[in-house]
Amino acid sequence: MISPSRQGVDLTLLLVSVALIATGVISIYSATNNAGVSDLATRQLIWAGIGLAAMLVTFLLPFRFLQRICFPSYFVSLILLLSVLLLGKTVSGSTSWFSIGNLRFQPSEFAKVATALALSAYLARTDVTLSNFRHLIVAGAIVLLPVGLIMMQPDFGTAIIYLAMFLPVMYWGGATKFAIIAVLAPGAAAVAGLFGTTTFLIAIVIIGVLLYMTKENRLVAALIFSVTVVVGVSVQFIYAGLKSYQQKRIDTFLDPAADPLGAGYNVLQSKVAIGSGGLFGKGYLEGTQTQLRFIPEQWTDFIFCVPGEEFGFIGAATVLFLFLALVLRGIKLGASVKNPFGSILAISITSILTGHIFINIGMSLGLLPVIGVPLPFLSYGGSALLSNMIMIGLLLNLYAHRKEY
Repeated sequence: MISPSRQGVDLTLLLVSVALIATGVISIYSATNNAGVSDLATRQLIWAGIGLAAMLVTFLLPFRFLQRICFPSYFVSLILLLSVLLLGKTVSGSTSWFSIGNLRFQPSEFAKVATALALSAYLARTDVTLSNFRHLIVAGAIVLLPVGLIMMQPDFGTAIIYLAMFLPVMYWGGATKFAIIAVLAPGAAAVAGLFGTTTFLIAIVIIGVLLYMTKENRLVAALIFSVTVVVGVSVQFIYAGLKSYQQKRIDTFLDPAADPLGAGYNVLQSKVAIGSGGLFGKGYLEGTQTQLRFIPEQWTDFIFCVPGEEFGFIGAATVLFLFLALVLRGIKLGASVKNPFGSILAISITSILTGHIFINIGMSLGLLPVIGVPLPFLSYGGSALLSNMIMIGLLLNLYAHRKEY
């Protein structure tokens, strides 16, 4: 049933999404042209067609129906995440996939959508406020349940996207500065601990000052500070327990040149590819790093190198401009939707996409560790593309019902 109260289609959002998909297909074709897997571009095109159909269906769903399916879809996603641990296929050290013949399905991609729906539905309740510590804990649990199951796969890259969604939603939902600092502090201390004792101590002092300046309950502030210190001190023990390839990714982030032919190889070659593109690039299918396969499986995590090398600064800037337009459109939609559920959902989806964009491009430029986060609409992958298109369908749906309460 199509809702009779629709207020049009957000053509900007639709056209930007289609442009990014098209960029992804031609980039995948270039990256696979001499790699013996040239059919991947065709597969991505097929998934794009399926994704457009899923986007249309999501767009046409009645707005109230979306609200009713939030928690059922969330519980189904948890069951799928648990099932994949027991029945899934292990790929590159991560048990994240269901495999049926040549078809692979990654539940964590769709669990992101379900988690965004459930979190938005909970925070939109009139009796829920993030200034209430109990409500904050429940909201955190909604996010941490799928994160815990995904970490068991293990898939750190996907798990961190959930956390990247939670912080902006907390802010949008009215969380206090103290609550936001409390959530950020342990992670900041953990990262600082990787850079050495001096950096860790500086981070701890800054966090302590910020907690003190909020003038919240001193006992709770002391508890948060204690937890932060413990997390920061424990980071080396956690690091020691990681798998060797995960340790190498962190080491590569800290110093890519330390192992230029091993763990740091992809990052260094990625920077060479993007830097060598110059202003206008080397021309389509003419990129030396891409066509000579200097970057293994470039069509996944390092797909941004293709427009950067073959179309130069102009090509890379165009992709960034399209992503910026997508993000700004999502934020504007969140501010204009009158329904609280729709407003929070728009920010949740925009945060998920922004997390992917920021981390993936940061990986390609050597600014962030390589944690296996795909670039939305560009990286090869049916599950990711389908999930992204469903999220765009949800944003289009919200735009069409932006005047409803």
